[in-house]
Amino acid sequence: MSKRKVRAEIERAVEKAVSSFRLELQLKDQEIHRLKLRIKELEDQLAKNSINSNKPPSSDGLRKPNPKSRRESSGLKTGGQEGHPGSTLEQVADPDFIETHEVCSCEGCGHSLKDAELIGHEKRQEFELPPVKVQVTEHRSEIKTCPACGFVNKAKFPETITQPVQYGAQVKSMVTYFSHGQLLPYARTQEIFHDLYSLPLSEGTLVNTNLACYTKLEDYEAKVKQLLRLSGAANFDESGMRVKKQLQWLHVAATDKLTHYDIHEKRGSEAMNAIGILPEFKGVAIHDNWKPYFNYKCEHGLCNAHHLREFTYHKEQYDQKWCGKMEILLLGIKDEVDNSKASGNDKLTLKRRYYFEDRFDDILNKGLKEIPIVNNDKAGKRGRKKHHPSMNLWNRLSKHKGETLAFMHNFAVPFTNNQGERDIRMVKLKQKISGCFRSDQGAKTFCRIRGYISTARKQGKNVLKSLSLAFDDNPFMPRRDTS
Repeated sequence: MSKRKVRAEIERAVEKAVSSFRLELQLKDQEIHRLKLRIKELEDQLAKNSINSNKPPSSDGLRKPNPKSRRESSGLKTGGQEGHPGSTLEQVADPDFIETHEVCSCEGCGHSLKDAELIGHEKRQEFELPPVKVQVTEHRSEIKTCPACGFVNKAKFPETITQPVQYGAQVKSMVTYFSHGQLLPYARTQEIFHDLYSLPLSEGTLVNTNLACYTKLEDYEAKVKQLLRLSGAANFDESGMRVKKQLQWLHVAATDKLTHYDIHEKRGSEAMNAIGILPEFKGVAIHDNWKPYFNYKCEHGLCNAHHLREFTYHKEQYDQKWCGKMEILLLGIKDEVDNSKASGNDKLTLKRRYYFEDRFDDILNKGLKEIPIVNNDKAGKRGRKKHHPSMNLWNRLSKHKGETLAFMHNFAVPFTNNQGERDIRMVKLKQKISGCFRSDQGAKTFCRIRGYISTARKQGKNVLKSLSLAFDDNPFMPRRDTS
């Protein structure tokens, strides 16, 4: 083989090797780029916590984020301020008992003071609980024979007295209060009744008592659902609950005067339709932007607490300065709305609303330039194009501008969905204390009774008295909510 041919073979081999090496480098670069994106995606997930996202505090684990309060410092020292009236235990004018302590002899010389003139008293009062003792009332029905016809007559017992031995309405209301008001498990409720009242209640008695209360509150539940349908604005939320070791969904509809809970196997429209509030609701539904809520033809208001947390995340993770400006704007509008409410107004002026809407649009338009563009040029990729996470937030605010600013246009609409979240938190606490519900009926019982207790508190009713009325077949009926 000539030298020329050898050289040509070598050049072809070198060119082939270089081409192969370049292809390998290109593939390596693509893989490195893919892995960098994946690392960034995982870092973004790890950066989310209960302060900068919608994750619950329970998901933070042992690495709790430092609190970041949006409150401005007042400059005052902690504790009671100078001039604050304060509160303390005061003496009463008519004590139940008076115990007189005599002075018998002089501490100076020892002379007897038995016959000395009384010139006054120094009073101190002790507040104490009386000894707790269960009262047993025996109901006796007289039996008499008619002297005219010989018919044996028996007096009728009160309608509430149906058994030879039974617990009264006060005992039953306390059972329900401890298990559904204070969220105690049955075992601890039994301990309380044994320690305080020497009553050995069985678990079956507790279950049957709560079930009886659930049955007696059927008309109440229908009433509160109807009032919620007529409300001008209501908060809606949902959260997972464990029933018979399976995931179900707790749904809440609430105002500052009403609370309704229900539990369903589904989270979306199927459950909402079955509950029956949203399909007939004509007011403003405040929620967290979950898509099924928009299936209903009522007006909508979005929770701005969710937005504020997301602004924090996008500022920290992606350096989106427009999020900080939007946060300042929304909080500024909220302050102006609060001040206007305090002055007795029912709306902002049209000029101020136009001004805030223009500021909202301006921030979004300028912020669009800060959002990175995601490359979607992969061959053969189908479906929706992937956007940068900040772009998804931008799109939502742009699409739902009216819903985001609903609190500005209608003072009945709250700034956040915190009412719904606060109401749902107590039921989640019950699950945390007692574990999952063992039956569907147990979950439904808890939801109805807990809703009754929550509504009673919101309307200024005594909870124990309200429960006692329910056991006497006369539960309180909530008044119409005017929110």
